[in-house]
Amino acid sequence: MIEEGKPLFVQIAEQIEDSIVDGSLAELAQAPSTNELAAFYRINPATAAKGVAMLVDKSVLSKRRGIGMFVADGARDLLLRERREAFAERYVAPLLAEARKIGLDPEDLAVLIREHGTAPTERTS
Repeated sequence: MIEEGKPLFVQIAEQIEDSIVDGSLAELAQAPSTNELAAFYRINPATAAKGVAMLVDKSVLSKRRGIGMFVADGARDLLLRERREAFAERYVAPLLAEARKIGLDPEDLAVLIREHGTAPTERTS
């Protein structure tokens, strides 16, 4: 899971976010402790704590003194909203810019996406 070139604490935060987005870590559920994360990924607990602190700052995780970290209510919606905005910025905006260059408008693109979004077996029937 460890990627070269990306800070470990960021990767830890992203892994926790992925678990929340895919539902394997539900809202209000207890999140893994920094010691559990450190042991699992074989990293320094301070590094794991830095990733967890990032999520606390984003209001994705909340601390319960003496109990641990928990997924905040609304965290999944927050992360989905962030990811959708990033998707639009990273993929949709460049797609629209390129489409304009070749004379396609958004409706033309919608037609192309629907055509290509259909599985090949469904398109032939």
